[in-house]
Amino acid sequence: MAFAAESAVGAGASDKRWPDGVFKLENGQVTKETFGENTVYFEGSTPELKYLVAGSVMLHPGAEPHPPHQHPEEEFMLVTEGSGEILVGAKPTNVGAGALMFCEGNRLHGIKNTGQVPMRFFYVKWLSA
Repeated sequence: MAFAAESAVGAGASDKRWPDGVFKLENGQVTKETFGENTVYFEGSTPELKYLVAGSVMLHPGAEPHPPHQHPEEEFMLVTEGSGEILVGAKPTNVGAGALMFCEGNRLHGIKNTGQVPMRFFYVKWLSA
């Protein structure tokens, strides 16, 4: 699985430049996975960033995209539907719609749907140039 929320340094990095514009969920690149659905809006660079990826994941109840992990990129995750648990460092936190996680690079983190309905979160990861 090449889930974009995992480390993309080297593996998923691209020479594409992020263009100005509006990106809609329905126009993203969708990948169906065992945990749910991953939609990538764009993956590439910007004038200020060496690497940037933004997307959305719809997690099935009880699912997680992968076990807690770490990578060099900093990351935001914003929960917009459902409920679950986000781990940052050694601290798990119960979350619902409106919760925003920030995680420094190389810090352990993860997300799991602990609810009874699908959970959607949006993610943005970046490395500075």
